[in-house]
Amino acid sequence: MQVKITGRHGHLSDETQQFIRDKVLKLAHIFQRLTSIEVTVDLHEQDRQYWVELLVAAEHKHDFVAHETHGDLLAAVDLVLAKMETQIRRYKERIQDHHRTPARGDSVLGEGGE
Repeated sequence: MQVKITGRHGHLSDETQQFIRDKVLKLAHIFQRLTSIEVTVDLHEQDRQYWVELLVAAEHKHDFVAHETHGDLLAAVDLVLAKMETQIRRYKERIQDHHRTPARGDSVLGEGGE
């Protein structure tokens, strides 16, 4: 899986880039079909806010996007990762539920409940 980290209007230290890389690689534990992750960090000078965008590509052309703004870079990374985890978990649930057979109590024929 490819991980690309880009900084705009500022420089990200090697330690910060490694921290972000370690965090985003945890997404692969949730859903193994991820193909690439792009992280863009933009520092807005006038209000000293970090804007972090996360683009995740998965097999079969499914792309996920999340972004977050915060005054602390590491907090912004954590917040955007929480959003992305929610999106990926919902998608994973949806495709898993789609392939399952109905449970015994979910049958359409049992309208009377018995």
